[in-house]
Amino acid sequence: MKLNEPQQKLKQIEFYGGPWGALLPFLIFVAGVITIALSGAPDERGFWPVLVLALSLGLLLCKDRTAFSEAVISGMSQKIVMIMITAWILASIIGILMTLTGFVEALIWLSDQLHLNGTGFVIATFLICCVVSLSTGSSFATILICSPLLYPTGGILGAHLPALAGAIIGGATFGDFIAPISDTTIASALSQNAEIGPTIKSRLKYVLPAALLALFGYLIVSFTNDADASTNSTEILGSPKGLPMLLVPIFIIYLFLKGKHLIHGLLFGLLFGTILGLAFGLLPWSEIISLDLENFTAKSFVIDGINRAVGLSIFTILLMGMVATLKASGLMNKLVDFAVTRVHSEKQAEGWIASVMSMAVLLTTHSIVAILMVTDFTKKTGERFHISNIRRANLLSLIACVFPFILPYFIPVILMANMTKTGQDFNLASVSPLEVGLYNFMSWGLLLMALITLLFGWGRTKLNKNG
Repeated sequence: MKLNEPQQKLKQIEFYGGPWGALLPFLIFVAGVITIALSGAPDERGFWPVLVLALSLGLLLCKDRTAFSEAVISGMSQKIVMIMITAWILASIIGILMTLTGFVEALIWLSDQLHLNGTGFVIATFLICCVVSLSTGSSFATILICSPLLYPTGGILGAHLPALAGAIIGGATFGDFIAPISDTTIASALSQNAEIGPTIKSRLKYVLPAALLALFGYLIVSFTNDADASTNSTEILGSPKGLPMLLVPIFIIYLFLKGKHLIHGLLFGLLFGTILGLAFGLLPWSEIISLDLENFTAKSFVIDGINRAVGLSIFTILLMGMVATLKASGLMNKLVDFAVTRVHSEKQAEGWIASVMSMAVLLTTHSIVAILMVTDFTKKTGERFHISNIRRANLLSLIACVFPFILPYFIPVILMANMTKTGQDFNLASVSPLEVGLYNFMSWGLLLMALITLLFGWGRTKLNKNG
């Protein structure tokens, strides 16, 4: 599911202090977000002031403030930004719809029939999300679809909440790394002229050990913390009445498998779920729209869903605006040029490819943008030292599926933390972005595989003299 498109070329901008002037707003942003995350920020709204401060600092340090402003607007108005925000809004509405129609209670009833406890549900959640992400090819879609259904259910059954959130984003990471229709897979493979099929096959040696490590981690953490979280398990009784709503996520996944657009699938899923809820008497008409004339307000599950998505949407708009200023500064091009002069062996070449990709991801906060930024450097360096195109693609994807799913200022982690609010209707605590990243054992497993790959040459193949 490819959501990216070529962007217009931005006018290069210069900063007082050179590269450090371009970097300083990002360093302020990262330091502020980490501080707030460590302090237990209630939601991503707490990051707004830090982003505004970083943008203001960047404007002060930029020599051409008009060009800086244009870069910010260009970054904010990218097509991918609007697609993501619209998807989050629709998914939030769907999540509230599924709650109102008793789907969580139905999952509780089903789990009771299968004799799943909190630990068992965490393991099941990870496996389910692996299947969904493999089917849809989208980590965002997996988090958006699965979180409103699985997080409240697992919490009520007594699952350890950080491990449960980690299992959802961990399963999403699985598909992002290996799904044939994942934008990360497509971008990394095609940027290195590697065929998708053989590239996917070669990734089994990385993803399967990482998935086994993740399963073991979720089992240990859930088992040791299960008793502490089980106080919610008796608050809500399970009921099979909401089982027809299971057709909603199935229908959405079916549309994705048919190659439909992300917005297409979510909007049709919302319409289908609303009609289904009305047909089975699970959704009162008053929840669709009702007027409070005394207070001059309207009430609707649609309004509640949009309100839930506001915090993440504003965060994304501000962040993508700031990322565009870094790209316009040309700092990444200077980093690539510097790295070219430092590579003298195959092992060094692989290390520099991973390092430059890491820097690109950390500075742009966007895995696909980072892959496209380092494409030429990776290709030229890899060909010079006879590193196969598939291995180059795998190195890019390994890095792309680690930092964005662990660090608390990346959109997938923020999104997952935001989606844990779906448990508020059942008196379940939310999980902070920091905890989400710490308990994403899938990405930690991929990081371990990346280190083994770089240090010991795991999976290394060379180009022959014919390329």
